[in-house]
Amino acid sequence: MKLAQTYLADFAALLFPQLCPACGESLMAGEYVICTDCRFTLPFTNFHLQPDNIVARQFWGKVNLEAAYALYYFAKGGKVQNLMHHFKYNGMQQIGVLLGNIAGAQLAKNEVFKTVDVIIPVPLHKKRLKQRGYNQSTCFAEGLAQKLNAIVDESSLIRAKATETQTHKSRFSRFENMQEVFAVINPEKLINKHVLLVDDVVTTGSTLEACAVQLLRIEGLKLSIATIAYAE
Repeated sequence: MKLAQTYLADFAALLFPQLCPACGESLMAGEYVICTDCRFTLPFTNFHLQPDNIVARQFWGKVNLEAAYALYYFAKGGKVQNLMHHFKYNGMQQIGVLLGNIAGAQLAKNEVFKTVDVIIPVPLHKKRLKQRGYNQSTCFAEGLAQKLNAIVDESSLIRAKATETQTHKSRFSRFENMQEVFAVINPEKLINKHVLLVDDVVTTGSTLEACAVQLLRIEGLKLSIATIAYAE
């Protein structure tokens, strides 16, 4: 019976091959979501080994962070952009969970990130959430939580109003666009907690900064940041 199932699976793979969302090549038997070659050759930042990395420096003098991190470098037209496109727009939520696992395995070796209690994804506005069907940052958070033994909290930080796309805005325009967008609900739940705030991609950091400003108003809260990718 098992042999027949194996043949059937192999036949189905020939007719409907699963493709790696990073490089577009067919996945081989035993490969899951991302091919083995991409898993090892995607552009890791190794920011978990660099306390003063580029992402951390973006927030110096703006918000007080324990640490900041991104898993990959993002380049236009590159494999990481391909991954993010399939993740955000083609419904491949499993990409986010897998990348969260990969990032979490790195962060579990870092003394700062090992103390994280709560992981909070940057929230989508309810209209955007309804359109997409899921929050990509939550998928990433769930993968991280599995490796960091932390809980995912989607209820404490909310997006109070929708914003225009940030893609073609300057840093100052992005910052203005994000003012008073986010709010904290039931802040007493986060008193004296180490919170890891997560998003998919960080560019200027305006969205994360706006979230951080709200969270850091909570008594005794320590804040760190993690994203899937860093785009210059």
